[in-house]
Amino acid sequence: MSLDKYFKRKSLEDEESIKASSHVTQSSSKKSHIEINPDTLLADPGLRRPIYEYHINDRDAIRRAYLQKGPCQPSHYDFPQKQFGNISTLRRFNPAWFGAYPTWLEYSIAKDAAFCLYCYLFKLKGGVDSFVGDGFSNWKKRERFDLHIGKSNSSHNAARIKCENLMNEKQSIMSLLSEQTVKSQSDYRTRLNASIECARFLLHQGLPFRGHDECECSSNQGNYLELLHFLSRNNEAIKRVTFSEAPKHNKLTSPDIQKDITQAAAEEITNVIIKDLGESLFSILIDESRDISIKEQMAVVIRYVDNNEHIIERFLGIQHVSDTTASSLKAAIEALFSKHGLSISRLRGQGYDGASNMRGEFNGLKALILNNNPSAYYVHCFAHRLQLTLVAVTKKHNEVGDVFNFISSIINIVGASCKRMEVIREKQYARIIEGLENGEISSGRGLNQETSLRRYGDTRWGSHYITIIRLLAMFSSVLDVLEIIREDGMNSEQRTEAIVLTGIMESFNFVFMLHCLRRILAVTNELSQALQRKDQDIENAMSLLKTSKERFKLMRENDWESLLEEVSSFCIKHDIDILNMDDEYKLRGRSRRKSQGITNLHHFRYELFNNIIDIQLTELDDRFTETSMELLLCVACLSPNDSFSTFNKEKLIRLALFYPSEFSIVDLMVLGDQLDTYIIDLRGDDEFSGIEGIASLAEKMVKTKKNLIFPLVYMLIKLSLLLPVATATVERVFSAMHIVKSRLRNKMGDKWMNDSLVVYIEKDIFDKIDNEAIMKRFQNMKTRREQL
Repeated sequence: MSLDKYFKRKSLEDEESIKASSHVTQSSSKKSHIEINPDTLLADPGLRRPIYEYHINDRDAIRRAYLQKGPCQPSHYDFPQKQFGNISTLRRFNPAWFGAYPTWLEYSIAKDAAFCLYCYLFKLKGGVDSFVGDGFSNWKKRERFDLHIGKSNSSHNAARIKCENLMNEKQSIMSLLSEQTVKSQSDYRTRLNASIECARFLLHQGLPFRGHDECECSSNQGNYLELLHFLSRNNEAIKRVTFSEAPKHNKLTSPDIQKDITQAAAEEITNVIIKDLGESLFSILIDESRDISIKEQMAVVIRYVDNNEHIIERFLGIQHVSDTTASSLKAAIEALFSKHGLSISRLRGQGYDGASNMRGEFNGLKALILNNNPSAYYVHCFAHRLQLTLVAVTKKHNEVGDVFNFISSIINIVGASCKRMEVIREKQYARIIEGLENGEISSGRGLNQETSLRRYGDTRWGSHYITIIRLLAMFSSVLDVLEIIREDGMNSEQRTEAIVLTGIMESFNFVFMLHCLRRILAVTNELSQALQRKDQDIENAMSLLKTSKERFKLMRENDWESLLEEVSSFCIKHDIDILNMDDEYKLRGRSRRKSQGITNLHHFRYELFNNIIDIQLTELDDRFTETSMELLLCVACLSPNDSFSTFNKEKLIRLALFYPSEFSIVDLMVLGDQLDTYIIDLRGDDEFSGIEGIASLAEKMVKTKKNLIFPLVYMLIKLSLLLPVATATVERVFSAMHIVKSRLRNKMGDKWMNDSLVVYIEKDIFDKIDNEAIMKRFQNMKTRREQL
């Protein structure tokens, strides 16, 4: 068979060019191709060697290098002017022409002339073209650019097609020698698409890929291979290309392929996030925790305002840190920022949980970042401040602490065995049926679900509220189980403990404390949930705190009677003695000789109910004091509530002084005048009446184009939205980390865990990325055996 079918004979001009360059590389003509370093090739087209002067074995490598670098287009250069003929008008190269001809037009600073990259790379010796030889410099004849391109069969277009074919890997000689046909490409695409679909499902659910043994004869190959088998059983096309006819060396089922697909998906998601962020300012939320393999991991979330003026919090990545010192955390942040092309100079806020290595005034992470960027202001996580407020209540009030100790003991003894928990469920089920039959309990969708006692966590104060709610709902069932333990306990210690706890539960004091704490924790639980919203802003957070304080004050003044009635009804239902409020209070476990001589009313209303609320209010005032939060106090002046009632021009100018990079001295002068017009305009505009929250104000300003009229005020609004409220998003990252990297997957590497977390957490972005984008990134990550 003739080789002419596969290899084209060299033309006479090619042979002449070989001879012309033989004196340069004659001694090395039989050697392998030289390594071409793109950085050493001359960028200026007027100074380059003609392509035919290079050895023929090196030309393709040089062409690839120039095509990867792109045409030489110095757009910010001060192009010189020159006169044409007797016309006095001076002309020069117009950089706008780069936009009209972006792929081939080049400019030589050395020769002040234009060149064609395509024609330079594939122009044969002896050809005449001003865009290749000395260059084109007749700037008054712009139409020559279009004449140079010519028709479809022009030499320029022929050179362009050669350049495109050269960069197309499927057209290379290696691809032709591998006998890769259209059919094999189609099969490869089908096989890769099926593999991505399997990975998409598993990543979306946070399920493991690997099994105990992934060989073909194994019965425990893992979710990935099992799902691929399922697809093949239900789709003949997938079955044929995946298992029957797929090359053994390219089945796309190996662990490395699984990791590459995950990495490609994660990089696509991160790319979407970085593009959405653009050049905008942003804040960071950071926390660190140990994973299941006892490795310190630092999660980084960025907070920014998108083009629709929505507050966005996105998970950027998780970094393994050798230790949790502030310097190590900062180094990890810088490495992550460098990877994604971000800069600390664009930071305008920091949000941490308040740990000492985070917020230290001198050596903490907060201080280290502020040294580099004074405008990256630190905000203590509001949810953690609230938690510290509530913890302080148990430390300052003995009876509150005693109640939670009793609750912990009750849960421990009742939930000590599966048998006891089963008894609780049976008792609770029987009472629900009885209540439904008597009409005491309403029926409906979602009601009367099976429930169980829940152990509270010291670091999650919201769990205390849930624990009390469930204990009150299962009060009778718990007493029944304690009665069983009293009679059938394994030892005397258990029986004695059950007797003591039964006596405590059947006391008016314990029931009163349960209902009192339930009401108080309900207020702070709502606040905690509201503070953890991703789109929450500082102004709303401060407003929620103010609302919570007002609710506590109203509760203190008005809720005593309703609380006492609720406790009395509960005691009657469960046959618990109700105390007479006018009788003398008898403290359980204390001698009568040490009686304080106070009434039950005084003790329960003033020493318990009022005192607990007062402690809450005091702690909220101490930890969320406005006098120590000047920045937040200035931000509050932007609030549109009640027709901009909190507007204060002096404080808003003070707010601008916090951000010298955004407001120059001239801007501050203009801002003062702009604020005068801004407040009159918006107060008189019906579009802005009834708006609540700075986030809503920003959206309305964009909708009405007021952001273009008052750009400096609008910048203040965006900066205030960047200030972080709570680290709830970071906490959710760690919850997801324990799903993705579980006890059975404790050897998962940091890179794979990070990629899996990005996909699992940012599901809304992942769902919008099609398989084609993932396939392209997967294909370009490294050299593959087959091509798409």
